[in-house]
Amino acid sequence: MSDFMFTDEDLLIRKEIRRFAISELEPYASTIDSSGEFPKNNINGLAKLGLTGLTIDEKYGGAGGTSKHLAIVAEEIARGCGATSVIFLAHLSLCAQFINTYGTEEQKLKYLPDLVSAKSIGAFGLTEPNAGSDSAKISTYLRKKGDGYLLNGTKLYITNAKEADTFVIIANRDPQLKRNGIVSIILERDAEGFTINPQSGKMGMRASSTAELVFNDTPVSENNILGNGIDGFKKLMDILNGSRIGIAAQGVGLAQAAYDVSVSYAKQRSAFGGKLSEFQSIQWMIADMATEIEASRMLVCKAAGYKDEGVKYVKEASMAKLLSSKVAVESANKAVQIHGGAGYFSPTVAERLYRDSKVTEIYEGTSEIQRMIIAKECLK
Repeated sequence: MSDFMFTDEDLLIRKEIRRFAISELEPYASTIDSSGEFPKNNINGLAKLGLTGLTIDEKYGGAGGTSKHLAIVAEEIARGCGATSVIFLAHLSLCAQFINTYGTEEQKLKYLPDLVSAKSIGAFGLTEPNAGSDSAKISTYLRKKGDGYLLNGTKLYITNAKEADTFVIIANRDPQLKRNGIVSIILERDAEGFTINPQSGKMGMRASSTAELVFNDTPVSENNILGNGIDGFKKLMDILNGSRIGIAAQGVGLAQAAYDVSVSYAKQRSAFGGKLSEFQSIQWMIADMATEIEASRMLVCKAAGYKDEGVKYVKEASMAKLLSSKVAVESANKAVQIHGGAGYFSPTVAERLYRDSKVTEIYEGTSEIQRMIIAKECLK
């Protein structure tokens, strides 16, 4: 990692999280991938280090810190275990950060302390059967009734939902209004008429649970509306833009892990009288990986730095997400190729990374959506 991009504090954080990832995440990553078991010990370990409260106001038990700190942490966690990084980012950058940014004082005091300590796991409900990339098409309906509301609809592919206690749900006061009707609410697991149906069969990130959420006249109090119900779509985009930096960092971490195992394998594997690392074709793959990972990391740092400085960062966040997810997938593909037949079988790390990396091009806005955002910003 290039020191000119980071302060001594940044590098110290990286060193400490790398140590944790090596001792606590990497040794169990393949095991939990095979079992699909939620890595509670991993999350508790992150909480003990204060990481589940990173960027959250210290007043509510958070650890404070910058977007760059979060990017460093997200990269190292993903480098150790992709599934743990998904759980961590959905919990922190989407659920907890939404409440931290737009919650009332009462909401923050009620929900943030348990979220930052990981006593409560957070989830974020946006995607629906007919609305994913096009968030303006959200049809989950929040209908006024008496002094409160009733929530009806379905969400799909919701990370952490199986274990979560606290949910931030994106709904619409009037689906006909599209983006102008968007509103976000806080919902608790035991809410009446709220059903969580676990989904199975994921290609990768298997220890990160995914579920369908169904709302059937689920009551919602006015006190659980985030941001006073005003400018809901704008607030949603703000949270997603910030979260994309974390996903971009995750992509860098997955790519770095693919590079690590590729270099290690190439140095020890013999073929045709020499080590794989002596063959130019392998050397070129390693060189491409190293170059593209470093470029991705620099772009992530630029986006995070802009966010920390209060500079507009929408284009940079999308660029970072677009490039790092592409590099993650391509690096994992190269890792499998370098490993040959061994890379095609589990529990080879290369095989797991190949499956884990693909989702980075899909969630938090597909690569196609990132290109649309970047083009829009470039053509203003």
